[in-house]
Amino acid sequence: IARALALNEDLTEAIALGHDLGHTPFGHAGERALDSVCSLGFVHSQQSLRVVDYLEKDGLGLNLTYEVRDGILNHETSGNPSTLEGAVVRLSDKIAYIHHDMDDAIRAGILKEDDIPKSIAEYLGRDTKARLNTLINDVIYNSIDTDKVAMTDATYQAMTDLRKYMFDNLYTNPRAKSEERKAKIMLVELYEYYIEHMDELPENFRALMKDHPKERIVCDYIAGMTDQYSILKFEELFVPYSWKVN
Repeated sequence: IARALALNEDLTEAIALGHDLGHTPFGHAGERALDSVCSLGFVHSQQSLRVVDYLEKDGLGLNLTYEVRDGILNHETSGNPSTLEGAVVRLSDKIAYIHHDMDDAIRAGILKEDDIPKSIAEYLGRDTKARLNTLINDVIYNSIDTDKVAMTDATYQAMTDLRKYMFDNLYTNPRAKSEERKAKIMLVELYEYYIEHMDELPENFRALMKDHPKERIVCDYIAGMTDQYSILKFEELFVPYSWKVN
């Protein structure tokens, strides 16, 4: 999209690479878990900025430009990036996560392509590739030679309808909600444990204690975990080993 609109591709890529660095294990479910338990609150876009400003290079940060930092901070739906490159990332992020979630749901057997309402499929396309082509081309042709990055109203409405379908049939699906509940319990337990055992954090996180509140440091540590690593740490701390009796 940035190339087609003759925008700064390097800036766009830098924003895209940094925009979700602050995401927790288990995505938005993990974000809600940390936000619910941390007295300072937790927002993944703000955490992404914290990663590049304070956590990278052993606390020195990456010294990024205002435009990159602004794009990272304002990539969510409620954001208002100050550059067109930031607007490209903001809209692309929305396009991408809907389709990644759809692909995951199809692979898991929760949804089928044929389940998508006919009106949405006929407008956007009947498979992932077709839908992505429709949305990307719409953004390009509606934005070229203008001072904004946006879809046409009709296409944006179709994408909104697809997103609503996903909420109604995937994000509130009993299987998905059950996994979300487990993730929240696990991350809350990890947070509460490390708040009381700061000495067990890795040294590079303990080094932040002289300048940052402990609540934020524990969030830094947990937010930097992968799904699998958070499960491993939870098992190490809370799941007893099965002792074999000969």
